[in-house]
Amino acid sequence: MYYITMSEMAVQAIGFVGVAFFIASYQIKSNKALFLCQMIGCIIFCVQFFIMGAYTGAVSLIINIIRNLLLVKRAEWKWVDRRSTMLAILALLAAMTIYTWNGIISLLPFVMVAVTTIGYWSNNAQKIRLSQFIGSPCVLLYDVLIRSWGGVLNETITLVSIIISVIRFGWNNMGRPDSEF
Repeated sequence: MYYITMSEMAVQAIGFVGVAFFIASYQIKSNKALFLCQMIGCIIFCVQFFIMGAYTGAVSLIINIIRNLLLVKRAEWKWVDRRSTMLAILALLAAMTIYTWNGIISLLPFVMVAVTTIGYWSNNAQKIRLSQFIGSPCVLLYDVLIRSWGGVLNETITLVSIIISVIRFGWNNMGRPDSEF
């Protein structure tokens, strides 16, 4: 029989706190607010992953946080919209994935952050949701492999939440350049 220690329960609890922020993020119409909620969730999961020794996942979340901070400021900082800024983030992600390499499992958080970075840079809600729908299964598998049960729940909810937001707001409405998204 396997017993869970109090410290293991505490580490898992950290992940479940992060889940709450991601649930909220997918039900928000504003991209800026979505990015802010996801940053908080990323910080919480980053702490959990570092404690668990899942360093590629943790570092990819730090890059996620940097990316989201930049995207929140994109209206004020015009240089953020440049393709070169996106490519710099992708280069940093690649370098950090190599640095924290722990075998093929390290590709999972890499793919998630790379795909969503490209989607987020479009500033198009439809492409953002599509990138999340592609990247989320990668993180779901990563979470299963590292045994982050909050992460597993989060990515399962994320996939369902993306579908709900598409139904709620309408797929075509998300792709219109004049939409509020």
